[in-house]
Amino acid sequence: MKITVRKKSYAQVMALRRPKHRKPLRPSFLLRCLIRLLAIPDLLSARFSYTTERMELVGRKEPCLILMNHSSFIDMKAAYGIFFPRRLSFVCTSDAFVGLNWILRLVGAIPTNKFVSDVRLISDMQYALREKKSSVLMYPEASYTFDGTATPLPRKMGVLLKKLKVPVVTVTTSGAFSREPLYNCLQKRKNVPVSAHVRCLLTPEEIAERSVAELDAMLDEVFTFDGFAWQRKNNIHIDSPTRADGLSRILFRCCACGAEGEMEGKGIALRCKHCGKTWHLDTLGRLQALKGENRFPHIPDWYAWQRQEVRRELEEGTYKLDVDVDIGMLVDYKAIYMVGSGRLTHTAEGFTLTGCDGQLEYTQSPLAGYSLYADYYWYEIADVICIGNNDVLYYCFPKNAGDVVAKTRMATEELYKLKKKRPARRAKAAEAAEE
Repeated sequence: MKITVRKKSYAQVMALRRPKHRKPLRPSFLLRCLIRLLAIPDLLSARFSYTTERMELVGRKEPCLILMNHSSFIDMKAAYGIFFPRRLSFVCTSDAFVGLNWILRLVGAIPTNKFVSDVRLISDMQYALREKKSSVLMYPEASYTFDGTATPLPRKMGVLLKKLKVPVVTVTTSGAFSREPLYNCLQKRKNVPVSAHVRCLLTPEEIAERSVAELDAMLDEVFTFDGFAWQRKNNIHIDSPTRADGLSRILFRCCACGAEGEMEGKGIALRCKHCGKTWHLDTLGRLQALKGENRFPHIPDWYAWQRQEVRRELEEGTYKLDVDVDIGMLVDYKAIYMVGSGRLTHTAEGFTLTGCDGQLEYTQSPLAGYSLYADYYWYEIADVICIGNNDVLYYCFPKNAGDVVAKTRMATEELYKLKKKRPARRAKAAEAAEE
């Protein structure tokens, strides 16, 4: 899928009028029928099926909050396959509205900026639930999984559940990641079945009885999964000759020699160009070293080790991203405006973006968001790192920088954790001193 792109100067883009906030519309029945029909071929191809649990606790027309894990492009089609003809609004990234603003609004979409504090989102969700009598679908992870395991959930989701006061339904999919992992250059694998488990997790009465911390813990438990482990457990053989294409996007550091930016995923092989060590990705999703130690046959274990290394760099003060980028901007729903080139840096102090012949200088605190909007082959343009606020988003496309997206997202998440811990420690120390 592509997106409308236009070239403008930075000054021209900053002078553009920002769109007015609009409340969600009631989802059009005709458009919902059309989406359901268009989803059929892909769902049939994936042999999609689902099971339910406690769904008798939710009325057929009762508005509810639907929380779904985010693994691939089939997720929305699966949601329509499960819930149609239930009226369904859904929280959607704002860039999806570019060129499709009114169509998405008629379907019931609610725009928001990923990992940017948006106080209006809760009121929009309440409006859709109470005034439009529409259920609301939300991907609490906000981003696709990179390695087939759960991405961080926002803390205090329980606060949202208590404010909405509607039944909470969870949808956890299996096979969606294995069928079309984001790192694999949008290549769809054959013979991978996709299924989902649909569960009424909480009724309004059960939400009222639990604390925010207890609700958060329940969501953490539901949104715990591992796509590669599922593949092995269910004996799903993926014999695609390109199954390792792009694997270096998530396995960017060699676990043998430690070199970074030297990995290459192509065909069925992952190779370190620095030390020459090579692994083959077998049909069950395991990495097999051709020579020597096979340290991480399970890809999420390698991914987790890289996260530990990134955290170590942050704690030692050696972490730094410093790359040339092409810059796109989103300020309305008409286009992504390409405004020129610049430089993106990321350190323990946060992000800094400069460029456009000195006109642009934007900084972002490490506490601005608990994660990062980062994507591969974004709208068929390039890998992207997105920062910004509710006024403007900056889409940064690294140039000649290698596979930096996954590491930058890891660093953002780990830096947020470190920065959040320090004020808490200071507060505890102050309390102890007063005693």
